[in-house]
Amino acid sequence: MIDIKFLRENPEAVKENIKKKFQDHKLSLVDEVIELDVESRKAKQEADDLRSNRNKISKEIGALMGQGKKEEAEMKKAEVAANAKRLEELEAKEAELEEKIKKIMMTIPNIIDSSVPIGKDDSENVEIKKYGDPVVPDFEIPYHTEIMEKLNGIDLDSARKVAGNGFYYLMGNIARLHSAVISYARDFMIGRGFTYCVPPFMIRSSVVTGVMSFDEMDAMMYKIEGEDLYLIGTSEHSMIGKFIDTIIQEEKLPQTLTSYSPCFRKEKGAHGLEERGVYRIHQFEKQEMIVVCKPEESKVWFDKLWQNTVDLFRSLDIPVRTIECCSGDLADLKVKSYDVEAWSPRQEKYFEVGSCSNLGDAQARRLKIRVNGENGKYFAHTLNNTVVAPPRMLIAFLENNLQADGSVKIPEVLRPYMGGQEVIS
Repeated sequence: MIDIKFLRENPEAVKENIKKKFQDHKLSLVDEVIELDVESRKAKQEADDLRSNRNKISKEIGALMGQGKKEEAEMKKAEVAANAKRLEELEAKEAELEEKIKKIMMTIPNIIDSSVPIGKDDSENVEIKKYGDPVVPDFEIPYHTEIMEKLNGIDLDSARKVAGNGFYYLMGNIARLHSAVISYARDFMIGRGFTYCVPPFMIRSSVVTGVMSFDEMDAMMYKIEGEDLYLIGTSEHSMIGKFIDTIIQEEKLPQTLTSYSPCFRKEKGAHGLEERGVYRIHQFEKQEMIVVCKPEESKVWFDKLWQNTVDLFRSLDIPVRTIECCSGDLADLKVKSYDVEAWSPRQEKYFEVGSCSNLGDAQARRLKIRVNGENGKYFAHTLNNTVVAPPRMLIAFLENNLQADGSVKIPEVLRPYMGGQEVIS
């Protein structure tokens, strides 16, 4: 959510940003907000004047009563009563206008960074850099669930009976590999100086609307019936929510946290061949990283965060590349975003395994996350990035470590988490 003051003073810049995101249907919202803002400030000014006048008249009433001028005092009291009724109307109007303004402001996209490439959708995202040499072996690589099934590592049929499509049972060494990757990612991030955290897996609506756009909320979140609680779609939601309505002392920044959680997603619109198996599912586990920092440091932290994911995947011998999301592919709260994509030897292309985002002060403004600095209070900047999210990450791992005999080699860094195993066969 952008600053109402910025919109008020720079309406054309806000409109241009909306055009860059190819959301022209939202252009009229800028003028609508400005009109509502004018009306709101007029109501507030009138209300402030009435409050000031009320205090003045109250003193006059006291003086008149002291002088025995009861009739004049009663006339003043009648004036106060009339003003009180008008003040009540104005306060109700203020609240109504503020709610309307807030609702619209939460749908106007954040101002994107000037470096973001302009494009309509993900087909116009831009490759930044490749890391590692992508290899296609001279033997056929089966679909990932076939690899898992041959290793007695997955049971999709039972999961369908128990929970429906989009769920799975991981079994044996594949289940152990899943947990090993999460544990390795946890320790990898602790080694990078991040504080480990296990957050709440449910959050209130006030946090949900603070961390994501309404469109994302509708497409992702599962609501708990009869309660003001949602299952988290990523631990970022809960981790950023940790700072809701707080004032952080500047010297305590940056806050760098890495968190484990299960994640739950509706995955509306998922379709196609690569949606089968465990590529897009309703339940998975994830290691995440978030940063709360000073505004001038967010660009530096953005580069550190995506590099962490690249380094982790390369330590597991998985080739990756970074992709910059174009303007039309950015969620409304994001200022800038990179996707990290892993190489798929079976498909002979890269696919997304993580997303790094700088949200500027958008989440902080919604959640009232402020910093107390030398020159007063200001809103923090927030960033998030996927460390690793199995089982999707397992697809890349299995394909890149599959051997001709159907066994899967375990990279050296992961062996301590697999009881010393060098191969799954």
